[in-house]
Amino acid sequence: MRHVQRGAMRSVFWLLGLATLAVALALLVGHNPATLTLFWPPYRFDVSFNFVVFALIAAFVLLHLALRAIAALRELPAQAQRWRALQVERAVVGAVVDALSHQLSGRFVRAQSAAQKALDQLDSSSLAQWPRRDQLQLLAHLLVAESAQALQNRERRDQHLQAALATQLAKGAPEAHEGALLRAVRWAVEDRNIQAARSRLAELPQGAARRIQTLRLKLRIARLSGATAEALETARLLAKHRAFTPSVAGSIVRGLALDALAQAHDLQQLQAVWHKLDGTERVMPELALAAAQRANELVAPGGAFGGADDADRVAAAALACRWLEPLWQTFGALDPVHQRQCVQALEPGLPELDAGWLARLEQTQQQLPNNSYLQYLSGQACMQRQLWGKATQLLGQASHSLQEPVLLRQTWCALAELAQERGDETAAQAAWKKAAQIG
Repeated sequence: MRHVQRGAMRSVFWLLGLATLAVALALLVGHNPATLTLFWPPYRFDVSFNFVVFALIAAFVLLHLALRAIAALRELPAQAQRWRALQVERAVVGAVVDALSHQLSGRFVRAQSAAQKALDQLDSSSLAQWPRRDQLQLLAHLLVAESAQALQNRERRDQHLQAALATQLAKGAPEAHEGALLRAVRWAVEDRNIQAARSRLAELPQGAARRIQTLRLKLRIARLSGATAEALETARLLAKHRAFTPSVAGSIVRGLALDALAQAHDLQQLQAVWHKLDGTERVMPELALAAAQRANELVAPGGAFGGADDADRVAAAALACRWLEPLWQTFGALDPVHQRQCVQALEPGLPELDAGWLARLEQTQQQLPNNSYLQYLSGQACMQRQLWGKATQLLGQASHSLQEPVLLRQTWCALAELAQERGDETAAQAAWKKAAQIG
């Protein structure tokens, strides 16, 4: 509506301007008796002044039109060249779009042919320059390489990938160059060529290295190369950027943290891995239990320490107790599997438990008197401190409710030793027999 109103107002102003011009000309030439005399000996020409004015105006207009015509004629070759370049550009853009369409629809042979057609047209018009020429050429090479990758033609893929990553194309199309590098990293990962993947990843600029797609590739490279610490750090960044759902992110981070804990070869490495975990990861039951179990494995006979001395066992027990303390505070809320694992992780360090931990153990057992795992652990702790009567009572209660074969066998073995301690050989033989019958 406003556009129509503006057009109407413009027409009114034009009419007023023309009317004003007509009035001015009428006043100027309507009653102008002036003449202009031209002398060309021996001739004399008397011409009306109005005629001279109109003749000069007409001559100026004719001269202007002639100059414009001459300029248009001289511009014809350049216009023809621009027209030809425009036709080539349209053909190249159309071929690239066709190649992309075929690529998305899974027609890789047709996509390869369309992209190669675009490259042939670009090569045939090497003198023609237009905006985004480098970008179109890079995309055409990349589409050929992508189709060759889908068709398992690695030789052609590498050939066009190198052409796409050429320096002169990178300067004219930096964003497309980054995309080509990301494709090269992905293909190297698919080929399990870790060295090539890391090399291509290092070529990315700093800004592109922080993008989610780059971090995903970096995570895959780290996992393939066994760099668990790097993979864990990358997974945290991806979780921070919400690249995964919370449940998936937690599962990936937990799995990588478990791998890092399992790869520790001594207590110092294990502590270093544990300190690199953040607060939310340290309270995960799976991680705390895995760390405590790994500490026990490192000082166990046949473990990484082999013949570990008392200092190593005390240190491992202290670490296990410290890492499991948050879980112990919510022991009743843990599922049965985690309760069993917690008991098994604390059991090797029972001889080194201090008075504070023994008090916590007794208090938790009193709060959950029917928990078979707590009965077993408390009975073993009493047995370690030669509290034979209380140990027999607690282990006897545990023997009636424990379902886990390993713990049940150890319970009957402990009851057999307690029976031998008090001289009851009949009870000891019966306990040894029940321990042997457990599969």
